[in-house]
Amino acid sequence: MADESKPFFPVESAHHVKPPPPRRAQSLTPESRFWRSFRHSELASGLILPVTALEFSPVAPYHVAAACSAAVHLFDGAASPSLAPLPHSPLSGFSDVAYSPSFRCDGALLAAGGESGLVQVFRVDKAGPPLRRLRAHARPVRVVRYPRLADKIHLFSGGDDALLAYWDVPSEAQVVSFPGAHRDYIRAGSASPTGPEVFATGSYDHTVKLWDVRSPPGSNLLLGFSHGDPVESVLFLPSGGLLATAGGNVVKIWDIISGGKLIHTIESHNKTVTALCLGRIKNESPSHDGGEPRLLSVSIDGYMKSFDFATFKITHSMRYPAQLLSVGFSPSGNARVVGTSDGVIYMGMKKRQEEANGTNAASELDGFIPEPEKQVLRPTNYRYFHRGKSEKPQDTDYVIPRAAKVKLAEHDKLLKKFWHKEALVVALSKKSASSVVAVMEELVARKKLLKCVANLDVDELGLLLRFLHKNATSPRHARFLMGLTKKVLEMRADDIQSNNNLRIYVRNLKRMIAEEIQIQRSLQEIQGMISPLLVIAGR
Repeated sequence: MADESKPFFPVESAHHVKPPPPRRAQSLTPESRFWRSFRHSELASGLILPVTALEFSPVAPYHVAAACSAAVHLFDGAASPSLAPLPHSPLSGFSDVAYSPSFRCDGALLAAGGESGLVQVFRVDKAGPPLRRLRAHARPVRVVRYPRLADKIHLFSGGDDALLAYWDVPSEAQVVSFPGAHRDYIRAGSASPTGPEVFATGSYDHTVKLWDVRSPPGSNLLLGFSHGDPVESVLFLPSGGLLATAGGNVVKIWDIISGGKLIHTIESHNKTVTALCLGRIKNESPSHDGGEPRLLSVSIDGYMKSFDFATFKITHSMRYPAQLLSVGFSPSGNARVVGTSDGVIYMGMKKRQEEANGTNAASELDGFIPEPEKQVLRPTNYRYFHRGKSEKPQDTDYVIPRAAKVKLAEHDKLLKKFWHKEALVVALSKKSASSVVAVMEELVARKKLLKCVANLDVDELGLLLRFLHKNATSPRHARFLMGLTKKVLEMRADDIQSNNNLRIYVRNLKRMIAEEIQIQRSLQEIQGMISPLLVIAGR
């Protein structure tokens, strides 16, 4: 008979059960507080077709133009608390799909392309037929841009027929035309902030080209370089010396003053990056009255990323429930819009300062600022459950130690930031074979190892060859490293031939492999002599 004094299901004593450590509230950065200060809403939910482009007017009240279906929709930037359609919106002078709306520098006119190859210019302040129709393209026009400086009579356009045209709008005449400017569709363009005659274009032929219409015929192309993927968007950064290009799942920053030198690659998106725009983050610090510039990118993976190109860091990320095709940020810094593939425009409107301050603004004028009332903590507040957490434990309290923070190696930190080449170089400089092979295997899993090898400079390539010379024949890593050695010699053959130090590394590597082959042959001979003896001994 069972002993009734003991429980049927034996359990451990209660003193062995340890509660989980309390979660520590994370402090928000000033930039996170800036992005969280926006009210989120759907600006236009009645649209069906994708919102292919969004553009803010460069002057107050900062109207918004959205290209969707066979019309360009205009929204009033002065409306509060949400953008509202203008009375004469939409501009429906298109017989098919509208693309790439662009405001003139004074905000009075708007130009847009279409599926039929026609570029049309409209007035923004009232409804009416197009003021000008510019005919030159035989295929859809996906790029229309007004200069960003005080030039009110010119614009440039690019289409799927690979034609690039620079227009005199009042006369509807082409000032300069570049047939076959690219070898594929022209899908991106940006006007330079340094001069109205300089602009950049990007194409599905993977190239980005810089043009100057002031140059003599035949020498208008200033610069050309390859992005590596079909180019979806190009954008001049405020200085005019840097150019951002988007294609595939990467965004690249180029120094065009140095002849198109690649200075940084952003690989934070998982799918194709579709659009770029500039924004200004207004911090609370009085030293940043104009705001800090940021590069905003959107992708069909549903993420919008904010990139600080002064420090080359991703500073904020936002997730949306749809594929993103376009993005716009108000010059005032108070509104942003994001267009999706299902016709929804998501809007964020920043709260006005006087609304955030409440009645304190009037009190400051009277010379008296009331003290804010102390907030009463309720169970719905997160801080309610952390009352008294700063008190010191007593002798009878059971203290739960906090888990020690794991210290990551330098190459692990770089891998978490998606700085693949830098992580490989740091691991090679540490001279730890296991760490280097671990980093290489991680890069193979991310499909970035060969790309990193192709981007190594001469000194970094020397580090890699020295590592392969020392460890390629190691039994633990030989299979992996010998295959990598073959790929490195095939990919960087030209660089090795042109550099004496690299040739020495390859010569040492060849000698080491020959010695290893000789050792293996000797071992096979010894094995051939021992095998019959072992057979006889077994009998």
